[in-house]
Amino acid sequence: MTSTLGILLALSFVVSLCALGMLVWAIANKQISAGKKEAASIFLAGEVGVFDDPASAEVDHSFDAMRAGVDRPGKGVVLLLLSASVSFLIVGSIFGVIASLKLHMPDWLASTAFTTFGRARTIHLNLVAYGWLSAAGIGIALWQIPRMFHTPLRRPAVATVGAIVWAVGVTAGAIAIGSGWSDGLEWLEIPWQIDIVLAIGGAILAWSAVETAIHREVKHIYVSGWYFLAGMVWFPILFVVANTPGIHTGVEQATMNWWFAHNVLGLWLTPLGVGIAYYLIPKIIGKPVYSYSVSLLGFWGLALFYSQVGIHHLIGGPVPTWVVTLSVVHSVMMFIPVIAVAINQHVTVAENMWAFKQSMALRFVWTGALMYTAASFQGSLEAVRSINSITHFTHYTVGHAHLGAYGFVSIVLFGAFYYMMPHLTGHRWPWPKAIAAHYWLTVIGFAIYFISLTIGGFRQGIELLNPESSFADITRHVMPYLEARSLGGSLMTLGHILFGVHFFALLSHATQRKGAVA
Repeated sequence: MTSTLGILLALSFVVSLCALGMLVWAIANKQISAGKKEAASIFLAGEVGVFDDPASAEVDHSFDAMRAGVDRPGKGVVLLLLSASVSFLIVGSIFGVIASLKLHMPDWLASTAFTTFGRARTIHLNLVAYGWLSAAGIGIALWQIPRMFHTPLRRPAVATVGAIVWAVGVTAGAIAIGSGWSDGLEWLEIPWQIDIVLAIGGAILAWSAVETAIHREVKHIYVSGWYFLAGMVWFPILFVVANTPGIHTGVEQATMNWWFAHNVLGLWLTPLGVGIAYYLIPKIIGKPVYSYSVSLLGFWGLALFYSQVGIHHLIGGPVPTWVVTLSVVHSVMMFIPVIAVAINQHVTVAENMWAFKQSMALRFVWTGALMYTAASFQGSLEAVRSINSITHFTHYTVGHAHLGAYGFVSIVLFGAFYYMMPHLTGHRWPWPKAIAAHYWLTVIGFAIYFISLTIGGFRQGIELLNPESSFADITRHVMPYLEARSLGGSLMTLGHILFGVHFFALLSHATQRKGAVA
């Protein structure tokens, strides 16, 4: 146990040390000296003060012809990643609904192995985490990075190979889990032999992004670039260490498991979501963020404080108390970067509510940004022992996890799709009303899902602490909340199917128009 804790603490120290090294480099190269000029570095001449949302039917739009040269080389790999991610989202969502229904209908589909709860829920998690969130996040980052750095994507053909390898790895992982071949750890279920494929694909994609950053045409690295590049450095460290076989066993393995699982959200998915929002919010509105210096404070706060957050999931377990206490302190310290992000993104939109009303893309992105603030505050409070003693091992934690991974990251990704696809294809979305329908299915469905699990999970936790409550009674009391969860999840999945049909309809329309012109 001591050796594993030492390894994890050393690795966390290395991650923080890397962040500190980047901070020193940034100071030395005057990347921290941020003002209005640096905040406006994502705009070209004439773009400041211009509302920009090609998903809005009320706005005449040129589809960003000035950036066509920057977008063109990476268009193929970006569309490939986005197409794969949407496919993974739909399939993963269907398995999520199956798993949810089986919590209150356990005999349904019980005769088929891959639809049992253990496999269906695990397929859902991995398809959504690595197929949807990661693939879509990487695709959007590969589109935004060239635009921020005013240079085309480097090695797009190589990146395309990386995208194919990643998609093959995710597909193979889901098939393996469905057949009963799994490593048996949450967020780490894909067999390590297949993880090698994912590692290779991810490394190739990161290579293209990093080389593009090195050859940038602007001196300043915009805050979104920091988030994207840091995530591409942090995630490989987490992924390789957690998936190396034969290192961790028993309680040591549980410690490593939650170190990895929480850091995947905080040091991989969060940088993608926050980075995307920091680019899209000012770009759509046509004004730089409220305080660019504060935005950089938010990034460095995340880099320096997040690496030890996950161990608070082991409060009460056979883990040294000082390790858990360190994690609780890091969790509370996360208020600093979260408040920094909240000040910037929410004030920027609040001062320009006219854009929120006009832009469906901004509506998605800001809703996701609000969920990031809520999820982060909830997570910091949930790490405190007095609250954790109630919420631990309950459905409350499931609701919290979805508030971050879905309420925040997924909804931001939806907004990014609606903004960028017309730029990539040169065509508007064919059914504008479907965008609004998707938004409300997503928001209403998730509200039902989250509220039911939060209330039901908290009540479950209170009853579990009562020695006079039987487990059978607790299970019966939580059943209505699980049924509401299935209702909310079904609405969300319906929204995903609508989104997928709309996405592929746009691609088909753009392809037909291109063929007709040719």
